[in-house]
Amino acid sequence: MSVKRFMTPIVTGLSAMTVTQHAFAAGDSSGGLPQLDIATWPNQLFWLVITFAILFLLMNYVVTPRISTVLEGRRDKIAGDLEKAKEADADAKAMQANYEQALASARADASEKAQEATKAANEKAAKAEAEMAKKLAKKLATAEKKLAEMRDEAMANLNDVATEAAQETVKQLIGVKATKAEVTKQVKAAAKAANA
Repeated sequence: MSVKRFMTPIVTGLSAMTVTQHAFAAGDSSGGLPQLDIATWPNQLFWLVITFAILFLLMNYVVTPRISTVLEGRRDKIAGDLEKAKEADADAKAMQANYEQALASARADASEKAQEATKAANEKAAKAEAEMAKKLAKKLATAEKKLAEMRDEAMANLNDVATEAAQETVKQLIGVKATKAEVTKQVKAAAKAANA
């Protein structure tokens, strides 16, 4: 509504009130409250209309646009903040999904590497155990061979010692010196009989 259209009825009303005021002013006035005196009503209505018109114009063209601007700015800021919050929430959810995916991947990698390490350690232990068994078998074979040689040598020495002891015994008991070949033959026969 334009100011000109708004002011036309006001001016018409004011002129009508002025005429009415002169008509009431000619009447009887009594003492009492001035606002209840009918003669002052046109004047009061005139100033009421003027005050209302000024306040209406101030509110309509000054205060309300400023309030609207502030409210619209606040609405825009809240909408922007809500949009930023939604974006931040979406970013946080994406980051959480990425984190969980990375964590699952890391766990899978760690499990795979642990299995590989266990397999490698088992293979290494089996290889070391096989090498150790091979070395021990070789040492055992060498020891058995040495033991057999030592036994054979001891047996040979034992036969020689037994032969010598038998020769000495026969010499001391009978006083006859027996030949080494005869005593050896008798010792071997006695050993054979003892082993059988």
